[in-house]
Amino acid sequence: MTWLISVALLLGLARLVTQAVCAGRHRRREQARSRTGPRFLDPVTVVVPAHNRAATIAATVRSLVASDYPALDVIVVDDGSTDGTADVVARMRLPGVRVVQQANIGTPAALNTGIRHARTEFLVLTDGDTVFQPDTVYRLVQGFADPSVGAICGRTRVVDRRRPLGRWQHLDQVTGVNLDRRVYDVLRCLPTVAGAVGAFRREALRNAGGVPSDTLAGETDLTMAVLRAGWRVPYEGRAVAWTEAPATPRQLWRQYHRRCHGTLQVVWKHRRAVRERGAGGRLGRRALPYLAVLQVLLPLVAPVVDVFAVHGLFLLPWSPLVLAWLGLLALQVATAGYGLRLDGERLGPLWTLPVQQLLHRQLMCLVVIRSVVSALAGGRRRGHRIDAAALVDPPVGGRPPAAGPRDRGTRWPANRAGYPDRSRVRIDRDG
Repeated sequence: MTWLISVALLLGLARLVTQAVCAGRHRRREQARSRTGPRFLDPVTVVVPAHNRAATIAATVRSLVASDYPALDVIVVDDGSTDGTADVVARMRLPGVRVVQQANIGTPAALNTGIRHARTEFLVLTDGDTVFQPDTVYRLVQGFADPSVGAICGRTRVVDRRRPLGRWQHLDQVTGVNLDRRVYDVLRCLPTVAGAVGAFRREALRNAGGVPSDTLAGETDLTMAVLRAGWRVPYEGRAVAWTEAPATPRQLWRQYHRRCHGTLQVVWKHRRAVRERGAGGRLGRRALPYLAVLQVLLPLVAPVVDVFAVHGLFLLPWSPLVLAWLGLLALQVATAGYGLRLDGERLGPLWTLPVQQLLHRQLMCLVVIRSVVSALAGGRRRGHRIDAAALVDPPVGGRPPAAGPRDRGTRWPANRAGYPDRSRVRIDRDG
C-alpha cells in the first residue's frame, strides 16, 4: 500500500506540475500569435455528419451560417436518418448549405463523404449536436497560415452545467482535457483533434488515408496518422464550440469506456511510432507514454490514495495522512483554478471539485479495468446513445446558449439558469 500510494502521489504531482508549466507557456505563445500572426481567409468547408439529429441540426447549421468567416460552405451529410434530419436542413433554405444523403454506414464514412464533396482545401469537421460561436471558424483556421500545420484542435465547452454530472464534466474538460491539450501542443505531439471542433488540411487528410473506422477513437486515430505523416497539429483554445454532456451516470460510464477502450486500440495500432523519427517519433516517445500513464496507470493507482487515507484513519496516526491528502487536494484545486482562468471560465464550480475528484477516481479505475479486459479480449464496443437537448442559437459573449425556437416553430422554455429544458429525444452520438 505504501509503494502504491507513493506511485499515485508522484504521478499525480508530476502531471499537475507539467500541466501548470506547459499551460502557461502555451498561453504566452497563443497571445503572441494573436498579435503578430498573418490573417488566414482562404475558403473553408464545414462538414457535419448527422444521423437522427432532427432535434439539434437546425441550431448547428444556424450557428455555422452565422459565422463571421467570409468564405464558408456547409455540407450536412445525412447518414441514413429516419427522423427527417435532411428535411429539417432543406426547409431552412440557407445560402451556402448543401445536404448529401447516404445509407446509414457510420460517422467516419459520413465524414469521408462530406470531404469528397467539399471543393475547398481546408475543412472543419464537427458534430450535428454542436453549436459554434460566430468567431469559432475564424480562430480555428488561423494556424493554417503556417504551411507545416495539417490539423488544428479547438476547445469544447459543456452546455448544461446546472446538474452535478454536467458540472463535473465541465470541470473534467477544463482541468483535465484542455490542460493536457496545452501540454501536448508545447511538446508538439497533440494526439487528438476534438471531433466537435477540428480543422484539417485536405492534403493532410489524404496523407492519413481519410477518416478511419477500425477503432472506437476515430478522431485520435486520424490525428495520430496526420502526425506520423509529418504535419504539425496545434491546439487553439480560443476556438470554442458548445456541446452536450452525458445526462446520466450510465451514459457517462459508456462514454468513458468508449474513450478508454478506443485509446487503448489506437495506442496499440500506432505503437511503431516509438521507433520513428521526426513527428512520428515525438508522438511515439512523448504522447503515447503520456497517454498510457494518464489513461491507464494513473486511474488504476489513484484510488489507492483514498483507500489508504481511510485505512490510516483507523490504524495509523491520522494527522500526517489527512495533511497529505489535503495538500494534494489543495494542489488540484489550484491547478483547476488556473485551468479555469486560462479558459476564461468562472471559478464557481471549484467547490464541487473534492467530491468530483473522489468519485471520478473510483469511476475511472473501474472503466480502465473493464476497458483493458475488453481490449485484451479483442472486443469492439458500439457507439453509445445519449439523451440530447435541442441546441439553440449560437452563444454570445462566452455564455451558454439561451433557449430558442425548435425546428417546428415551438419554443422551449428557459430555466432560471438560462438553459433550455431538456427534450427526451434519442440521439445516436456515434452514428
